[in-house]
Amino acid sequence: MQKRILYYPGCTLKTTAKNLEKTAYAIMQALGYELVEMHDWNCCGVVASLTTDDLMHHLAPLRNLIHVEDQGEDKVVVLCDMCCNTLKQTNLRVKENPDDLKTLNAFMDRENDYKGTVKVYHFLEFLRDEIGFDVIKKMVKKPLHDMRIMPYYGCMLLRPREVAIDDAEDPQILSDLLTILGAEVIDNPFKIECCGSYHTIEEKQLVSRRAYRITSYAVERGADAIMLSCPLCHFNLDVRGKEAEKLFKGYKQIPIYYYTQLISVALGLDPSVYGFDQHMVDPTLLLKKKGVLHTRKIEI
Repeated sequence: MQKRILYYPGCTLKTTAKNLEKTAYAIMQALGYELVEMHDWNCCGVVASLTTDDLMHHLAPLRNLIHVEDQGEDKVVVLCDMCCNTLKQTNLRVKENPDDLKTLNAFMDRENDYKGTVKVYHFLEFLRDEIGFDVIKKMVKKPLHDMRIMPYYGCMLLRPREVAIDDAEDPQILSDLLTILGAEVIDNPFKIECCGSYHTIEEKQLVSRRAYRITSYAVERGADAIMLSCPLCHFNLDVRGKEAEKLFKGYKQIPIYYYTQLISVALGLDPSVYGFDQHMVDPTLLLKKKGVLHTRKIEI
């Protein structure tokens, strides 16, 4: 019987990051878990307020935490970096400030009071701390040998330190994951730099230049591809990075993978879950070149 774990999707996982969600579901099933989407979730609020006198922006994430408790759970897994960061910051805020929690509970008079029992996990964090990378390593059927990959963290996994899933200056979680999948890790000081974030809406060239800076340095160090976890980072490096080819002569953007996609490939999961057709830069060419792309289903 599979173990059940409650899952908060957020908005992007239902739109532009469906491949991140689909591969996560497949991975958990292979590991003996069932991701169960929580009922009546709402937008996380995008960012948690950092000012002490602004409680309004904690209402949206707190309502989601209440609904985790309402469903009888004390753990929730989140795939989106920004959603996870927002939920974690609100959770920490109300647990450390009882008066704030009292005010928020009173304001949401149609909801049950939040009791502060929920632990929020980023999916990466859950794989590392609750399942164990050693378990995944034992299940690898198609190691990513000969693939030189740069891990990219962006901002939301590591900042602020109070809710970070790894060391803010020298994170290792993605490198450790790549290692157990059989890939060669290409380190890069730009791995913790911002991708350009929401500037991508009105300052497209600025973000394209940012993507160029991050990627070109990785290529100089010998990287074949970049692996990341954030849907916004993926859009900026994949889409805006592809657009950067028009700005820089001779520049060609490399493939950008979600970590869940590379886990799925390494575990030999059904290619129908990969979602590579949602990428601007074709991620299949490198996998075929390295001989790790499956064309048929491998049973686990």
